Amino acid sequence: MQLNWEVLQQYVVTYGGKVVLAIITLVIGKWLAKRIALLCTRIMERQKVDQTLTRFLNNIIYYVLLITVVLAAAGQLGINTASFLTVLGAASLAVGLALKDSLANFASGVMLILFRPFRIGDVVTVAGETGQVVEITVFNTIINTADNQKKIIPNGAISNSTITNITANPTRRIDLVIGVSYDDDVRKVKTVLETIIKSDSRILAEPKPLISLLELADSSVNMAVRPWVKTEDYWDVYFAMMEKIKLTFDEEQISIPYPQSDVHLHSLDK
Repeated sequence: MQLNWEVLQQYVVTYGGKVVLAIITLVIGKWLAKRIALLCTRIMERQKVDQTLTRFLNNIIYYVLLITVVLAAAGQLGINTASFLTVLGAASLAVGLALKDSLANFASGVMLILFRPFRIGDVVTVAGETGQVVEITVFNTIINTADNQKKIIPNGAISNSTITNITANPTRRIDLVIGVSYDDDVRKVKTVLETIIKSDSRILAEPKPLISLLELADSSVNMAVRPWVKTEDYWDVYFAMMEKIKLTFDEEQISIPYPQSDVHLHSLDK
């Protein structure tokens, strides 16, 4: 019994200080990790970094620092952390290979949040889908289409395709091609189109609307009509102009031709 007590005393003398030092390292290190992560968060908030990216980076910084603290505490106890790091590295490689698609989406999400090619509320065309952005996460982007369908698109697909931000600029140009008959007076057609454009107050005076002969097609003379409007008025003006042009052309007896073919019949003498 005396021998066991002496052995216990020896262990306490040998390892007691290391255990206390490891506990102190763990407690203080955890506190510092929280403080550093919080400080980084405040810096990012001052720089107006996206909230999603801020929260994500906060967690990454905290857990990386926490792992460092745990390894430091283990080193105080005399544990060989080199072998532990080797096992951790091998496990990370295996997990990375298994989740390579998810990690690609994650990396793309970070880039989208960081560089902001679009923001929540923008109307975009991404990965072949068009809609309003309602949420951007580190793994996918959620949009609502014009007919109110919810589309969840992996960020990897977005970063590997062309991104069209439809509402990024305050103004847009409406491009119309209006065909009229070869029998109609082109000068009269231009005058009528100018009157239609001037009658809509939503059409901007600058840049100046363009009305010009575009091409002499097979069945029609095609006129290019290109007014500028505010982005939010685009579709309202587009539909209003199409209707107004048709009604006005009917009143002015300007014909809008449709494709037709002439069939010639020849009689054969027997």
